[in-house]
This record gives sequence, C-alpha cells and structure tokens, in this order.
Amino acid sequence: MSLLNSLITGSDCTVGSGAPLARRLARESGINLGSVAGTGPHGRIISADVSKALVAEAPVALPAPTGTQNTGQEAAPGGSLKQFPEGTFDLQPHTPMRRTIARRLLEAKTTIPHFYLTVDCRIDALLKLRAELNASAPMEDGAPKYKLSVNDMVIKAYALALGSTPDANVSWTEESLLRHHSVDIGVAVSVAGGLITPIIRHAESKTLSSISNEMKDLVARAKSGKLKPAEYQGGTGAISNLGMFGVREFAAIINPPHSTILAVGTGEKRPVVNAQGELSAATVMTVTLSTDHRAVDGALGAELVGRFRTLIENPMSMLI
Repeated sequence: MSLLNSLITGSDCTVGSGAPLARRLARESGINLGSVAGTGPHGRIISADVSKALVAEAPVALPAPTGTQNTGQEAAPGGSLKQFPEGTFDLQPHTPMRRTIARRLLEAKTTIPHFYLTVDCRIDALLKLRAELNASAPMEDGAPKYKLSVNDMVIKAYALALGSTPDANVSWTEESLLRHHSVDIGVAVSVAGGLITPIIRHAESKTLSSISNEMKDLVARAKSGKLKPAEYQGGTGAISNLGMFGVREFAAIINPPHSTILAVGTGEKRPVVNAQGELSAATVMTVTLSTDHRAVDGALGAELVGRFRTLIENPMSMLI
C-alpha cells in the first residue's frame, strides 16, 4: 500500500466505467469510480481523473472552532508542526497559483514514468554566432531590432530537434498518442509566487529574431499577470533554463500534456579532449532531457537529445 493510499479513508471500492489503468488505480487506491467525473472520450474515466480524485480526497485540516485559538498544529499532515516550538515560524496560506503548481506536479510525478538523458554541449561556436548576429542587428529608433540570448537559440534548436523527431513530438492519452502537426515550445518563467510556461507556437518555423522578440514580450506580460490562457495552455514540449543562476545541471518535471522537457544548465569553461586527442578548454553546457516513458522510449529520447546537441554545436544550421 503506497503513502497516497494511506491518505484515503474508507475501503469500499465500486468499480465503474473506466479505462483499464483507471480501474486498476481506483482499485488499488480505494477510490469509488462512481464519484469520479470522467474527462476521457464520451465521459470515460481515465487515470488522470483518478489521480485528481486521489488528491482531492486526501484529508485536510479543519478550521479551528470559533472562539478558540488556532495554533496551526492541526494544519500539518501527521502533525509535523509539532516538531517546531510555537513562535518560531509563521503560517503562510497557499495562493491559488501555489496550489495549482503543487497539484499538477504531484500528478505529474505520480502518474508519469520519468526517465532522464544527460548530454554535454560545446557552445563556443554558438556564443560566437550569437555575438556576430547581435552586432549586425539593424537599428530602429536608435535601438537594435533584436538582441538574441542563449535561451532564444536553445528554443530554436529544441524546436528543430523535435520537428525532425516527430515520434517524440507527441502527447500521451489513455486511448491514443496525439501526434502534433507543429512544434509549440513552452518556456518556464519565474513569476511572483511561482512559475508559468508561456508558449512559442510553431517555433520550428520562426526565425531567431522572431523567437527572441516574442519571448521578451511573453516574459514581460507573464511577470505582470497579463497572459491570456491560450498563451500558456497546451504545447508539445518544454524548456526550463536555470543556467543564468549558475546551476550546472538538473532534471525537470514533465508538465502534461508535454512528453518531454529539456533542463538547461549554465555554460562554463571545462577541460575537453579535442579530435586530435589534445587537452583544451571549451565552453560546455549540460542539458538533461526528461521524458515520459509511456510515449517516448530510450532510443527515441537519445535520438532527440542527440539532434539537439548537433544543432547547438553547429548553430549555423539553425539559420538555413
């Protein structure tokens, strides 16, 4: 019995109409399918519906009775607040955004079988090309019409890699794989109280300057809370870049309906062995691809991240 199972009260389980995986999850978790709303085809119950019911049915703390002092001890699962003396902490209520992030990430980690592929990319050629493109940017009203970042070039490279690996540009559902006709890249953006993932639509067919200017606009409106739902919902893949914080490497959690997310670390000087077997220094960026194993197998994931590395290390190919 899993930890989440132990949070469920009651043991009766009436198995209703649902996909086989949904029925198995319901049976193992003690969920009554008769009380679960189905979101699958024709209202069929799928595993994601059971996962949501599982989280929803977990016991929560009740408010303290009127007229009594609520110390917050009852608010912690398992009474964990009892481990901290009163007066040594403050309770900060969860915001709707924080609750949504928690719910979606819990769902992702408990229902998606993640696996990870890590590669090192030499980016000296990319940095040189970026500097040349920025230096040659046309001026408009006394300012350059674009200023490319490394992240802009990462977005373009990953979009092209997904576009040339169509079997990985998919979304998993209980009934079928959704094979997407375009590459829409979500980019994780830190905002007050959490994060949001605005999407560059048709990123594989856009120029670097278009991606750069669109990304700057999306980030600005994300931080001011002015994004429309259509600008952050959906997507066929995602990127999370913590390189600007000096993070060398990390693994990101897949955000459904995506089947992949690319975690990007910082570029730093490292010793490498060149083609002639000589030791030299190169600027190296480590990336880790997180993949939903239901939709993308190991060899396919390796093909995808390998194509990304080829594009990053040969950046002129992104301009052709």
